[in-house]
Amino acid sequence: MATYAIGDIQGCYDELRALLAKLSFSPDRDRVWFVGDLVNRGPKSLETLRFIKGLGDAAVTVLGNHDLTLLAKAAGLRDSKPKDTLGPVFKARDRKALISWLRHRPLLHHDPKLGYTLVHAGLLPQWDLDLARRCAREVEKVLAGARYKGLLEHMYGDQPNRWSDDLRGWDRLRLITNAFTRLRYCDQQGRIYMEPKGPPGTQPKGLVPWFKVRKRRNAGLKTVFGHWSSLGLRLEDGIVALDTGCVWGGALTAVRLNRSKPVVKQLKCKGGRRPGT
Repeated sequence: MATYAIGDIQGCYDELRALLAKLSFSPDRDRVWFVGDLVNRGPKSLETLRFIKGLGDAAVTVLGNHDLTLLAKAAGLRDSKPKDTLGPVFKARDRKALISWLRHRPLLHHDPKLGYTLVHAGLLPQWDLDLARRCAREVEKVLAGARYKGLLEHMYGDQPNRWSDDLRGWDRLRLITNAFTRLRYCDQQGRIYMEPKGPPGTQPKGLVPWFKVRKRRNAGLKTVFGHWSSLGLRLEDGIVALDTGCVWGGALTAVRLNRSKPVVKQLKCKGGRRPGT
């Protein structure tokens, strides 16, 4: 049995199926982890959702920021934009089942046997594994429950930008959601800065990638994530970064995790969008 992790798909369904074929992936035998951002920008969000949902227990998917945006728009809380490619999902006969399935996906998955932790964007430097898991469950419980529209309505915004155990209510849930689904850069005090999106070396002075913060409490974890296409593929210091920009004409990347060292397989993508669109 092989266990793979695959980077951001963003509706690039054909490329996903081609990569899985290249891996000789079988859901009867193998397992696949998805870092989130299954949908949007690429041409086939609906097909992607249906396929991954249909994999059942063979797939583990954490939520990304684009997946949450889909949920917010499906709930009528955000207007669609011209660059969105989500229309077929909203018109689908199985729309309710797909939305319900997505609402019940986790923000964090940890496999103690493999020794890997899966998230979409990152982990706050103040969090160890136990605290990160508890924070993820807080948001997951609300998202899967009757108050989910409140979460989707209040999750937008960049404040608060630093973790405190004293945070309560929507502020607490917003920061947790931002950390798991939008995080790239922090300062050495653990404050999140959302504006910089370029690769390391382009950020303002005083900021570092979240995984470079000194004395972060999760430094001992092997963390698999995506979200950051300008970072690209990184296998270093306990991180496995997998967003290699398939939707922009980069590659779709898979890493086999149940090996002594991660084994990388990539598929060159034609791209569904131009940078900046």
